[in-house]
Amino acid sequence: MYKVKENNKKKKIIIIILMIVLAILLIFYSLMSKRKMGIIERGFKDASVVAEKVFAYPFTALNTNKGSDMSKSYIIQKNVNASLEKEVEELKNELNLNKTLTEYDPVSATVLSRNKGYFYNTLLVDKGKKDGIKDDMAVVTYNGLIGKTINTTYNSTTVKLITSDDLNFKVSVSIMTDNGDSFAILSGYNKKDGTVKVTDVDKDANIKIGDKVLTSGLSSNFPRGIYIGEVKKIKSDKYNLSHTLYIKTKEDFNNIHYVTILKENK
Repeated sequence: MYKVKENNKKKKIIIIILMIVLAILLIFYSLMSKRKMGIIERGFKDASVVAEKVFAYPFTALNTNKGSDMSKSYIIQKNVNASLEKEVEELKNELNLNKTLTEYDPVSATVLSRNKGYFYNTLLVDKGKKDGIKDDMAVVTYNGLIGKTINTTYNSTTVKLITSDDLNFKVSVSIMTDNGDSFAILSGYNKKDGTVKVTDVDKDANIKIGDKVLTSGLSSNFPRGIYIGEVKKIKSDKYNLSHTLYIKTKEDFNNIHYVTILKENK
């Protein structure tokens, strides 16, 4: 009788372990994949997020600093852009910009996991459709833009990072030069020196090392004025028709714990 109970207990433990492993594998698979998730996969993913938060609660509850940089993220970003508000309004009217930062509500989120095999591509956060999150929303920290939302489920959201190797992920940016703004496209990441690449830059633009790079507002997903980084290196193509810029961000992409999702005001 004792052996039967012991065997049943072992079976239950094995089943629980297998369920946890399956949930983790599903999360990693969904992070790695660029396709849309099915209903069953979204359900497993949501269930695994709830389970992870329950298991982690005893540890996070003891962390008195857990919200310290969540609140700073949006506030500091707004302060960075405060001096640009007048310019933003003028440019919005002149260039028919889609949205500006003041037209968005911040939603703070905690990073749950990252796929080690695709570490610089995506991360998973604990906010989803129940919080009003949709695909293609801008995601920032107090250091600036880090990516956009994709594959949103009820309880969680995958964030595609600007360091992603997905060449189809492009962001319209503005380089602030002494002669005015120059527009280009952010796409790609250089792992050797930890810089993001800005391509298709006008060869006649008076760009120098140290110039600031912000979102331009010309992309429908990103408001104008989100800080990205500074120009670290300038490289001409072999025909000298355009430049590629290598941008150094302030963000440590190895150490992201909290993010802010910019949800459009209704």
